[in-house]
Amino acid sequence: MVQSINTKALLTLASVVRRPFLAAPHVHVQTISEVNFQSMRDYCGIKAVIFDKDNTLTAPYATEIHDDAALGLKNALDVFGHDNIAILSNSAGTKDDKDYEDAIKIERDMGINVIRHDEKKPGGLEEVLQHFANHGVESPSQICMVGDRLLTDIVFGNLFGMLTVHCMPLCSGSDNKADNKVASMIRTMENNLLYHSKLGTLVMKKRIPHAVWQGEETCSLVYHHDANEEGNGKEPLEPLKQ
Repeated sequence: MVQSINTKALLTLASVVRRPFLAAPHVHVQTISEVNFQSMRDYCGIKAVIFDKDNTLTAPYATEIHDDAALGLKNALDVFGHDNIAILSNSAGTKDDKDYEDAIKIERDMGINVIRHDEKKPGGLEEVLQHFANHGVESPSQICMVGDRLLTDIVFGNLFGMLTVHCMPLCSGSDNKADNKVASMIRTMENNLLYHSKLGTLVMKKRIPHAVWQGEETCSLVYHHDANEEGNGKEPLEPLKQ
């Protein structure tokens, strides 16, 4: 499927230039398998998770869960259940997806709902809220947006007060040959600017606070492989009342 130009992202770029911290995620991981979804639900008020698909859950335009993302998706489904997990893609489920053929195939092959939306990220909030309206979600702050693109996934989540998790692309080199070439180039520029420059360091320090989550120091949302004790030695927190 050929993606059309993302005019919403282009229009939002001016806002990001003025407020670059819109592109700074609350949490940064290599893959979604490092995310502690249990703590996200119990301590951060999160009731639903939306995932980007390509290079977040699968290889570009594939419908098989990538090995490096499989554990993370399983954990998310175990914690939130199928009704409160969905894919928000800038390809499948959009106007580029004729008769929603790709969305239907993804739902069949992956068993995850694909949100249909007219505007590409960072648009699409109305459709997201409608999708979860009957599943206990009352505010965008109760949603976590997970994806590999800063200027679409993370800006979308931050614009509306969601918890945002940025992961690095699952595929690289020849494994990434099916990816949209322009998107791949822009993603590399985004990541280099945010994670490998002095400006990026300043931007990350001014990231937008979440309504409930107070930071890794208070409640870690990342599994640390060198942690020997549950909670990384922190005092246990009281779960939020649902």
